[in-house]
Amino acid sequence: MSATHKVVVVGDAILGRNESIAAETRRRLEAAGVFAVNLLSSPGAGKTALLERTLTDCASQLSMAVIVGDLQTDNDAVRLNRCGSRVVQIVTGEVCHLDASMAANGIEAVGLHDLEVLFIENVGNLVCPAAFDLGEAARVALLSVTEGEDKPLKYPAAFAGAQLVLITKVDIAPVLGVDMALMHDNIRKVAPRAQALEVSSRSGEGMHAWYAWLKGHVEGCAVRP
Repeated sequence: MSATHKVVVVGDAILGRNESIAAETRRRLEAAGVFAVNLLSSPGAGKTALLERTLTDCASQLSMAVIVGDLQTDNDAVRLNRCGSRVVQIVTGEVCHLDASMAANGIEAVGLHDLEVLFIENVGNLVCPAAFDLGEAARVALLSVTEGEDKPLKYPAAFAGAQLVLITKVDIAPVLGVDMALMHDNIRKVAPRAQALEVSSRSGEGMHAWYAWLKGHVEGCAVRP
């Protein structure tokens, strides 16, 4: 009698379950009229600084909350909590990304009542987070001028799925001698449909364009019952 065996493709099973949870989360967010943004970047690209300034500058115009994902510590959550918005920290331990289940738990903790914008600050990583849908309405990738012009070509998946790419820390680009035209060209090569904006959370350069993008999408969300 010949032996039989089964092959279980673990990656497909994990992603399939993730997609199911993400779809349910997306339905829930849409029904509540909440615009959810999944922020992806490498460590140190400026996600937390961007959120600090956004939460402060737009506090009187938008009701916002943040779910923060980190391997360890609650440092980012502590920083953001000072801005006055609701903040929930998810410590992933050895997991290098947030998945839909983690995001759903974070949403339960933060709540959707009287909320217009939910930011999900993913773990700093340009590889793993790109593969996991969290149920967000939009994916925003950050690319710091300190990382080099070729990062979109090296990590295309992180940028290809983004609706918006924010080129951060542009106030120091002249000092570094960054070729901004080349950076934009490389973004277009991997994410031709994504809008790209140049911003600086420190100087405020370009932040008005980011706020306009955000508010425009919030206005397009379903009206809460």
